Amino acid sequence: MQEPQSFVQYIYLASAALFILSIKWMGQVKTARHGNWAGTAAMLLAVIGTLVGGGISGTGFLWAAVAIVIGGAIGLPMAIVMPMTAVPQRTALSHAFGGLAAALVGVCEYMEMRSHAAHEGVSTFIMGALSAEMLLGFLTFTGSLMAFGKLQEIITTKAVVYPGRNLVSLGTLALSIGSAIFLTINPDSTLAFGLLIGASLLFGVLLIIPIGGADMPTVIAILNAYAGLSASAMGFVMNNKLLIVAGALDGTSGLILSILMCKAMNRSFLNVLFAGVGGAPAAGGPAAAPNGKVITGFSIEDAKAVLEDTRSVIIVPGYGMAVAQAQHVVKELANVLAKQGTDVKFAIHPVAGRMPGHMNVLLSEADVPYDQLWEMERINSAFPEADVAIVVGANDVTNPAARTNKQSPLYGMPILDVDKARTVIFIKRSMNPGFAGVDNELFYLDKTMLVFGDAKKVLTDLVAAFKQSAH
Repeated sequence: MQEPQSFVQYIYLASAALFILSIKWMGQVKTARHGNWAGTAAMLLAVIGTLVGGGISGTGFLWAAVAIVIGGAIGLPMAIVMPMTAVPQRTALSHAFGGLAAALVGVCEYMEMRSHAAHEGVSTFIMGALSAEMLLGFLTFTGSLMAFGKLQEIITTKAVVYPGRNLVSLGTLALSIGSAIFLTINPDSTLAFGLLIGASLLFGVLLIIPIGGADMPTVIAILNAYAGLSASAMGFVMNNKLLIVAGALDGTSGLILSILMCKAMNRSFLNVLFAGVGGAPAAGGPAAAPNGKVITGFSIEDAKAVLEDTRSVIIVPGYGMAVAQAQHVVKELANVLAKQGTDVKFAIHPVAGRMPGHMNVLLSEADVPYDQLWEMERINSAFPEADVAIVVGANDVTNPAARTNKQSPLYGMPILDVDKARTVIFIKRSMNPGFAGVDNELFYLDKTMLVFGDAKKVLTDLVAAFKQSAH
C-alpha cells in the first residue's frame, strides 16, 4: 500500500510545481501560453493522483466519470463557443462553479460527520477550516453570479446604492462569521449551520451589487482570491496537501492581483467594495460641454488625412474594441501605418476592459507583437512626442478628470496620458460615458477628433481608405 501512496505523492509534487510555474509564466505575455499549458497539465495530474490514491471504489469511479462528462459538457462550449469578448463573464462563471464546488464538498463533509457522529473526534481547527470553506465558497458562488450578471448586463452595471447599505452588508458578514465560529465550537448546531449558508449566500450578493462596472477587474481578482482560499481550507478538511498548496497559490495570487488593480486605480479595497463608483452619470451628462463647445463628428477621410505621414502613433485599446471584436483590424491598421514608416505602439492600462489583462489577451489573439505592447508606466512618457493617439473605445482610463477634477469619482486614478499627444482620434459609438458613468473631458479638447461608429467598421473603412490610396 505504501508504494502507490508514494507514487501519488510524487504526482502531487509534480502538480504543485507545475501550478507554481504556471503562475510564474502567466506573469509575462511571452510565456503566458506556456503558463496556460502548465496549469492544465497540473490539474490533469491532480485529478489522476486523486483517482489513483484517493481510495475510490468502483462506484466512486463511475460517479467521477459522470462528473467529468457533465463538467466537460458545460466547460467545452464555454471555452470554444464563447467569444474572446466574453472572457470576463466566463471567468466569473468559473469562479462561481469553483466556489460552489468547494462549498458543497464542505456541506457533504459536515453532513457525513453528523451522520456518523464523527465530529466527536474532529479537532476545532478542522471544524474551523470546514466553516471557512463553506463561508468563502458560498459567498464566492453568489458574488460571482452577480459579477457575471453585471458583465453580461443581465442586471444593471451601475452601483446599486441605498441608505445604510454598508451597515446591512457588514451586519450580514458579521452573521456569517459569527455562525462559522459558533459552528466550529458547537458542531451539532443545525441553526448555526443553516445561518452560515444563508448569510454567506446573501453576503455574496450584497458584496457585489454596490460595486460599479468600472471596478469589475478588481472584483474578478478578489473573487478569484476567495475561491482559492476556500479550496485551500477544503485541503485542510480532506487532508489533501495539493489542495492546500493549489488553493493558497490561487488565493494569494488573486489577492496580489487585487492589490495591483487597486493601485492602478489609486483605490483601496474598502473604497472599491463600499464607495459605489458608477452609481450615476456625472452631473450635467455628456451634453454639458465646457465653454459651450459643439461636439463635431469627423469622417474616415479626416482621420486618414491626419494619419498620413505621421512619425509616431500610439493606439489605446479599450472595452469598445472588445465589444466590436476589432482587435484583428486594429492589428491590420498598425501594419498599414508601419508600412508607411510610422512607429506604432499599443498603450495598455492595467484595468482597461472588464478583467485584468483583458487587452493583452485580445491583442495576443490578433498576433500583435509583444514588443509593441507598452504598459502604462512606460508609455505615458511617450505621449507628448506622439503625433497621434488613436483611442479605440477606452473611456475611463483616458479621462483627464482623474488628474484635474477632485469632484470626479475617478480622481487620483492613474490614467494613460492620451491628452498630451499632439492629436487624438477617439473612436466610439456615441457620446455615452464609460462604464464608470463619468463623462470624459477628453471629448471636448480642441485636439480631439471624435469618429463615431462601431470600432470594427470604422477601422475597416480606414484601412480600406489607406489601401485604396496606395493603388
